[in-house]
Amino acid sequence: MTEKTADSKFSEGQFISGYRIQRIANIDSLQCVLTELVHEATGARHIHLSNSDRENAFGVVFKTVPRNSTGVAHILEHTALCGSQKYPVRDPFFSMLKRSLSTFMNAFTASDWTMYPFATQIEKDYYNLMGVYLDAAFFPVLDELSFMQEGHRLSLVPDPENPEVPRLIFTGVVYNEMKGAMSSPSQVMARSLLNALYPDTTYRFNSGGEPRDIPSLTWQNLKDFHARHYHPSNAWFYTYGNLPLVRHLEFISQTVLYRFERIQPDTDVPSQPRWTSPRSAEYTYALNQPEDISQKHQICLAWLLADIQDTFGILSLALLNEVLLGNAASPLKKALIDSGLGSSLSDGSGLDADNRDIFFSCGLKDVRAENVETIQKIILDTLSRLTDAGIDRDLIESALHQIEFHRKEVVNTPYPHGLRLLLGMTGTWIHGGDPVRLLNIDADIERLRRQAMTESLLENVIKRYFLENPHRVRLTLVPDSELAERERQRESADLARIQSLLLPEQIQGIIDSENCLQQRQETLENVSCLPTLKKEDIPPDIVKIHETSRSLKLDSRTYEQPTAGIVYVSAVAGAGMLSEDALPLVPIFCHCLTRIGSARHDYVEISRLIDRYTGGMGASPQARTGFDASAQCLPMILMNAKCLNRNLDPMLELIQELICETRFDDLARLKNLLLEYRAGMESMIVENGHRLAISLSTRRFSLSSALGEIWGGVHQYRFIRSLTETLSDSSLQNIANCLSDMASQVFCRSNIRLAFIGESAPLSRTVDYPGRLYENLIQDGVPGFGPPAVLWQGDNPREGWATDTAVSFVAQSFETVRMDHEDAAALSLIARMLRSLYLHREIREKGGAYGGFALYGGEDGLFSFASYRDPHIAATLTVYRNAMDFIRSGHYTDEDIHEGILQVCADIDKPDPPGPAARKAFLRELVFLTDDVRSRFKSRLLSLTRNDVIRVAERYFNPDDRQCGIAVISNETRLKSPEELLQDQSPLTIYKV
Repeated sequence: MTEKTADSKFSEGQFISGYRIQRIANIDSLQCVLTELVHEATGARHIHLSNSDRENAFGVVFKTVPRNSTGVAHILEHTALCGSQKYPVRDPFFSMLKRSLSTFMNAFTASDWTMYPFATQIEKDYYNLMGVYLDAAFFPVLDELSFMQEGHRLSLVPDPENPEVPRLIFTGVVYNEMKGAMSSPSQVMARSLLNALYPDTTYRFNSGGEPRDIPSLTWQNLKDFHARHYHPSNAWFYTYGNLPLVRHLEFISQTVLYRFERIQPDTDVPSQPRWTSPRSAEYTYALNQPEDISQKHQICLAWLLADIQDTFGILSLALLNEVLLGNAASPLKKALIDSGLGSSLSDGSGLDADNRDIFFSCGLKDVRAENVETIQKIILDTLSRLTDAGIDRDLIESALHQIEFHRKEVVNTPYPHGLRLLLGMTGTWIHGGDPVRLLNIDADIERLRRQAMTESLLENVIKRYFLENPHRVRLTLVPDSELAERERQRESADLARIQSLLLPEQIQGIIDSENCLQQRQETLENVSCLPTLKKEDIPPDIVKIHETSRSLKLDSRTYEQPTAGIVYVSAVAGAGMLSEDALPLVPIFCHCLTRIGSARHDYVEISRLIDRYTGGMGASPQARTGFDASAQCLPMILMNAKCLNRNLDPMLELIQELICETRFDDLARLKNLLLEYRAGMESMIVENGHRLAISLSTRRFSLSSALGEIWGGVHQYRFIRSLTETLSDSSLQNIANCLSDMASQVFCRSNIRLAFIGESAPLSRTVDYPGRLYENLIQDGVPGFGPPAVLWQGDNPREGWATDTAVSFVAQSFETVRMDHEDAAALSLIARMLRSLYLHREIREKGGAYGGFALYGGEDGLFSFASYRDPHIAATLTVYRNAMDFIRSGHYTDEDIHEGILQVCADIDKPDPPGPAARKAFLRELVFLTDDVRSRFKSRLLSLTRNDVIRVAERYFNPDDRQCGIAVISNETRLKSPEELLQDQSPLTIYKV
């Protein structure tokens, strides 16, 4: 991105396609030009960020202000994408996923806005997608069947206990999604904080929808909400990249704006009236587990702070947030964790700058209710001490460095860079703040640095916004072992009452509506009205990145890349030499490695050094499979670090210190890290249930998949839970000894690989580093880049795993072939075809789950089906069997093949920033995945025909039950329900998560 000066073709006050240019500004730190416009006739706002980035982005944002918790904004977001005036097919959004090379497509519902964003590298694709998105947002069909499918409906299903009389259920995509979401303690905490802090504004409502309130939303309510909120007078448009602004404006004006006149949408969100004294609040969440739940509370303090328009005030609070909670040495985080009263910071801790008034919260999770006063005292005493004694200027300098680094680094995860910028400024923009000042904050940062380092800026911020601010709530989140069952009984009672009042004609109406919906879902549609790319629009080549140089010392490589002043370093150690007993400790070893301290510095000092000199350092385990002739499991520990060019030398010194001198004998710190790690694993179960179910279902097919489950699946959670049940000094010492032994085994001269990524000047300073590190490493050791000692044998799993969730995650997996096989491209294509042509209809539209997936893993050759937030188990497994029949049947067209190829190519060609792209190239080298293999895969993909797909489907998609692994994560009631018993199959073995 090299464009730095305003385009001379434009000037403030100029009119283009009915828009008036209000402002043109250089955003030097982002190397782009911002043009701000308003459409005179409708009042629509528009910001364009012009630069040289080929990954062009678009978004339209509506301020959506719910007045209840029926989920109207969320359900409208879904339903708007179910057909529009120009594109009257039942789901143009999901159809366009098949007809595009987009790098991102989705829609979001926040507390007070709804966004429809996309990104793509191809100009034709950009305008194809913009046309579909604009028609969907402004001119949706919003028919009643779509509302029933996506929102909620009553449905009659067989009652296993009384087959003669069907029973009523609530279902719908959003209804089931939110049942799943509100099973997560972190989601309950997030909603509870909003409800407690903003009792008089829209934020007190659940914009996603409370499951008990969703059924009260009517179709008319939905249409009325759209008419008022989805209007240009209530719209904020955004474009980004190297495509011309003039064409964007012409396209939007001619497609949408000419059909509207300005209205007053009445969507302003007032500031929350401030309290005169602090309050307390208590909320509950469902938790039903065998151990004592009395120590499963979350307790936090939360403050309502500044108006989102106050750019410098929010920047000051962001700096303070980094000082207070940014790392293990941060005084507030350290005081809370060192208290030993909880396992980790409470969910949602930190600054939340998304709402009209921003807020801050902090506290602890896994605590006892009687510790509420103690935790409050720790927080307030720490803040008072910092105000009275002053904040260590080294902490401020480290926090300023973190802000500088993360503003400078271009990243594309989890969203493309252009959309990350939009998400970062949306809250400020829609509430009247200045987006130019928000993006162009170099002057504010300099002012912040000057005042924070030489004056008492942050101490005064603490005094004003925390110690002297009465708008504070002490919130307790209480575990309730009976809540889930009470909710099930309440819902059953509501449904029984409704059913008892239904007249025969109403019952028939439910049946007729369900039949109409099913008929529509099963009808094959002609989607030719939708735009599409052609095969010639697909770039035939793959992106290749080659090392610039290599050193025999530690097998190190350099990759010269345009990383905009940042250096990336990766160090990889093999873990295959570790014993079977030691292997489950590897993720814990990685979690502790950069957090526990060294022989030279304790953990507080290490944390400060990492924040002061790097943009982050961390380690993670990777269970890979080599593409060489041996096809062995390659267990690795990957350590990544990144820094600004000027900090390269201290970062390299830190890497060497952590690899060569890490110590695990700080038992108090080790205990805190173990509890923090356990808490993180617990919160992952409901949020990532589909991935955990896939891991369970694949774990007996290969060493790598077995090791992946040991390191990142349910079995890792069970291991850490068992490990932390009793953390006496002796047990902690045993763990410390094991981790120290592990360090001495993996960090030896024969077992390290290095990669340096950056621009030529800083890379020249790394030439001697491999030799220096080599001299400090242990000389003797066994190389660990080989198969581990995993002895996990037995039949493929057929298991149900019970946990606290109102919905299910259902996975089934079987073996195929790997990426280097001639059939691999077809298998990758089949995964996309099954998801779009079959699973979307059967799992989401008919079944009411949030999503259904088919995944092909080229490295291990495993094929998996999975569902997410699913109300069914047995029915979903039947869908998977039928999906295999479908793909073998050949009941799809050449156009379906073409669309599937587009989807796979969109994944292959998705761009990465230069640093992460080179890191991926380095890891591909370690697993012997050559560019030739990748090129052949894409060439085979582009040449696939319908006959090829049928041939490959017949070869692999007819496994018997013994060849499949099945794993389901759900609640125990559903797992044991008669309606979920598998017909003509052996039952699932039930375990407790």
